[in-house]
Amino acid sequence: MSAIRMEGIKKAFGDCVALRGASLDVQPGEIHALVGENGAGKSTLMKVLGGLIKPDAGEVEVNGRRVTGWSTSDAIASGIGIVHQHFMLVPTITVAENLVLGAEPTKQGVVLDYKRAADDVRKLSNETGLVIEPERLISDLSVGEAQRVEILKVLFRGARILVLDEPTAVLSPPEVRELWTVLRRLRDNGDTIVLITHRLDEVVELSDTITVMRAGQTVGRIKTSETTPAEIARLMVGREVSLSAGKRVQPSARRSEAQPDQGLDVRNLGITGSHGGRVVDGVSFKVSPGEILGIAGVEGNGQTELIEALAGLRPVASGDILIDSVDITRRSVAQRHDAGLSHIPEDRHRRGLILEYTIANNLILGVQRHFSKKGIIDRNRVMDNAAEEITSFDIRPPNPLLAARALSGGNQQKVVVAREMGRKFSVLLASQPTRGVDVGAIEFIHQQLLDARAQGKAILLVSAELNEVLALSDRVAVMYRGKFAVVMPSAEASEDVLGEYMIGTKKGNAA
Repeated sequence: MSAIRMEGIKKAFGDCVALRGASLDVQPGEIHALVGENGAGKSTLMKVLGGLIKPDAGEVEVNGRRVTGWSTSDAIASGIGIVHQHFMLVPTITVAENLVLGAEPTKQGVVLDYKRAADDVRKLSNETGLVIEPERLISDLSVGEAQRVEILKVLFRGARILVLDEPTAVLSPPEVRELWTVLRRLRDNGDTIVLITHRLDEVVELSDTITVMRAGQTVGRIKTSETTPAEIARLMVGREVSLSAGKRVQPSARRSEAQPDQGLDVRNLGITGSHGGRVVDGVSFKVSPGEILGIAGVEGNGQTELIEALAGLRPVASGDILIDSVDITRRSVAQRHDAGLSHIPEDRHRRGLILEYTIANNLILGVQRHFSKKGIIDRNRVMDNAAEEITSFDIRPPNPLLAARALSGGNQQKVVVAREMGRKFSVLLASQPTRGVDVGAIEFIHQQLLDARAQGKAILLVSAELNEVLALSDRVAVMYRGKFAVVMPSAEASEDVLGEYMIGTKKGNAA
């Protein structure tokens, strides 16, 4: 008897057909990888399983029981827990309050027993290795910390069939390894896990079985031991794919020709966090035209605050920021755009998109004035721009009037990348640029970054993917506790070497 059996599942949203008779068969006590390109229908299929949407056709069975069209509460009560790619947390309350929401322990029957809730959360957090303080507000968490809370939430509610949608997209390598330990322990205890991920190395390392989807259909079900990442990628995309991450790219030859006062120059930068302490403390560095400087580090060591301050989204306590010798330290976001700065933010929902806006309108965010005449938006130019960017960046579905909310996470990311790399810029802040995108899109985005470097752009790359940092960067810096622990040529770096600096066991000269 299958833990999950889905047959002939169809689902359309107006003219957009998300599922075209998809199927899924997951056995009890296995880790089952569900893979496919952005927009292949993976998340939609799991929403059908979790009762979030009802299929137009097809059958769903869980543990031998027919449950087609059931509700979310029915799914949760039956032990299904879904960790969605995009967070579903209440930002104004604490970690503990989020985890017990709807099932709050009470004192004297009416008052929330907060101490008990916090103790329960702390115990589970320590047991799983997904460590997070229960008293912290969600709004104060980094993206990686919020992801830990999402995973803890479904475990806290006793899920026995666990669906994880891109769970490692925001985790550091040590956190990924801890999560794998947790998932293997759950599997060994008889739990069933469906893992949606674009990281094919994770699929091969962790899963027992793989289902591959393409364009809303299931195109393959294979044993992990009988395949390779290249074969999986070929099934996903329908063509040969260059798995470039991990293959070091030769440093740019143009850097030595650059003017010394051009590119990005950061001098003794200090940034204060929400609790008053310095989250970035005296950081200085330069990124020359035709160079990629990669920043590695465990989430929460100041990378997010550094990029936000450079982009104008967070105030600077001390120091200076210069682009092409122009001081932009106190300038607005729009003025920084005019000075030549583009920014791919790490959180596309919070910083990169207005989800209710159309694709076309999202593609001109921040530069609307360049598409207007006497203050009136020229819709023809907006639509022409959208058509060009949708084609260039393979945004799916290719409908410029579709709301960004209707896109898969990877296609939402393509909209942000298209906008930021489609405008004129001399300096690019690329923060987690391939987070949540498929192997084909990763290949494309990597090439866009390399092309921009070859054109003499200065690029600051922040990525949780160490192999991405190593493959693309000319130099690599490691952030630890708000400082640059080390800066070294990428040819001298490796995952093991960087890992020691990331956790503070090795110290170096960041000059």
